[in-house]
Parts: sequence; C-alpha cells; structure tokens
Amino acid sequence: MFYREAGDFKTSYRDDNQTFPIRLDRMGYYILMFVAFLVVPFFINDYWVNAVFAPFLIYAIAALGLNILTGYAGQVSLGTGGFMAVGAYASYKLMTGFPEVSIIIHILLAGGITAVVGVAFGLPSLRIKGFYLAVATLAAQFFLVWVFNKVPWFYNYSASGQINAPERSVFGVIVTGPNTEAWAKYMICLVFVVGLAWVARNLTRGMMGRKWMGIRDMDIAAEIIGVNPLMAKMSAFAVSSFFIGIAGALFFSVYLGAVEAGEAFGINKSFLILFMIIIGGLGSTFGSFAGAAFMVLMPVLLKNVLVGGLGWPTDLAAYFEFMIVGGLIVIFLIVEPHGLAQLWRLTKEKLRLWPFPH
Repeated sequence: MFYREAGDFKTSYRDDNQTFPIRLDRMGYYILMFVAFLVVPFFINDYWVNAVFAPFLIYAIAALGLNILTGYAGQVSLGTGGFMAVGAYASYKLMTGFPEVSIIIHILLAGGITAVVGVAFGLPSLRIKGFYLAVATLAAQFFLVWVFNKVPWFYNYSASGQINAPERSVFGVIVTGPNTEAWAKYMICLVFVVGLAWVARNLTRGMMGRKWMGIRDMDIAAEIIGVNPLMAKMSAFAVSSFFIGIAGALFFSVYLGAVEAGEAFGINKSFLILFMIIIGGLGSTFGSFAGAAFMVLMPVLLKNVLVGGLGWPTDLAAYFEFMIVGGLIVIFLIVEPHGLAQLWRLTKEKLRLWPFPH
C-alpha cells in the first residue's frame, strides 16, 4: 500500500506535531483546498449551494462550536439554536444600523455579541453539570427565541415579525440579498469555515484545549494541578458561542435571507447540531465536518432516491429519515462513542499497517 510514513522524516517537534504529519495527508488537504477554492466556484449552481454546500458549511461551523463546548470541555448544551438566533438577530441589527460597515465585520461582531450572551448563560456551569446544565441551556434556548419573537425592537417593528437581510457586498460582489449569485454564497461561507476550523484546531491542540479536556475528564483533579475552572469553562462557552453566533449570522444573512426566530432557530435546530457531533465524533474537528456532511447529505439522498426514484410520499420519507438518525445515534453511543471520526482514524491506522493490521 502507498499510505506509509517510510521516508517521511521529522527534524523538529514542530514538524512532528503538525495537523497532518504524513506527507500524503498534507497533499490531500492541499488538493482539497485547491478544488474547494479554485474549481467548485466555477461549476456550482443554485441547487447545489442551497441544498448541499451552504447548509453543510454553516452547520459545520455550528458543530465546531458545540464540539468545543461539549466534546472538548464536557459542558452539555441544548441551547445551540438560541445562540444561532442571537448571531442572526445581532447581524441584522448591525446591518440595518450601520449599512456603511462591511458585512464581514458585522458577522464577526455578531459572533462576539453571541459570545457575551453565551458566557452569561454559561455561568450556571460553575455550580451544576451534566443533566442539570443541559436543562439550564435548554431554558436559554426557549428564553432567547421568546425574546426575539416578543420584543419588536429586534425585528425593527416589522408587522410580520420576520427579519430580512439587506443587500450587502464584499469587494463589489453581492453576498446577501435576493440577487446573490451561487458562487458568492459558497465562497463567503467557505472562507469563514476554513478560518474558523484553523482557529478551532489550534485552540484545541494548545494550552487552552488541554485545560478544556482536563475539566471534561476530571474537573477536581484539573483544579488541583492549577487549571482555573472559572476561566476554562467561561472560555469554552465564549469560544463556542462565538462560532455558533457566526453560523447563525451566515445562516440568516447569506443562506436564507429571511428568518423568523421560532421557525428557523427552534429546539429542533439545537438537537440537529447535537446529533451532528454525536454521529461525527465528540472532541474531534474532523468529526464536526463528518457529522455535518452526514446530516445534510442524508436527507438530500433520501429525497432523491425514495421520493424522486421510488415514488414514496414525502412524509413517509421524512419518517424514514428520523428512524435512520435515531438508530445511528443509538448504535454510535453503544458501539463507537467517538463516531465517524474514530472509524476514519481506525481505517487510516489499518492502511498504515497493512498487510499486518491489528
């Protein structure tokens, strides 16, 4: 087999500790980036953007954020949908209040505002954990959606209660509004995904990530050896909420263009992203992408095969999708708690050791 480390020598700790230590993995990553940035934009159309690429990239950001909080720091959260709503409504207020400022700045500021809100709702994690923390974040989910539905200031006193993204451009290219081209939607989401994935990877592999994992594995022991639980947990909530807020801002402004809090960011959204990291793999950057890809592509595949190919009713295909997701969650929790990321890791190890795998 060609998947080997033979001849791939490391001459420094930096080389040995890089994200892709095997040369073939690095080449695959460079090829993937080349195709994503310089090939896909020339062939993409509205269907592929709206059905596959945009939701996958946006949900991958949200899954990265939740994985930082739940997978790395061990703080269970069911308020992801509510925090996405904070990002969406913050970006809307910024876009309408400061139209001369770049949409990129608005999205980043929306992530910052969501980080502040996430820290505020993460304060109970200093006293409670596990199921009780999940209930506290679930309360945040319902409270935030209720506030955005009931306080007219957030939707600029619109009669419908819906917020609509005004047209904004980056370097002269329209990226929000009804006149946005497919490749522009795809590119702005891709740039944010690559940047945030790089940030998440470096944070989780550094001192901050080790503190999060220490709190996750045994918080008392981590505190004894010098980890500050307050800073560790609050930083996890802040970084996680920042990612999720950016995902919510992109989901509203770039992907949908018009949302209503109760419909777009309800409790189902929180469970959807939680399922992504369970199936993809807790505590894994790759698992966030794998789970997002699975949860986005599976409904599209089932719709095309069952409804378009076999002529099934749409509601029956939707129930079948729920059965598949539920069954997979149970299987992964019992058989492989680390999800698709661990299966991929084991496959690579067997290829490296072939023909004598463990």
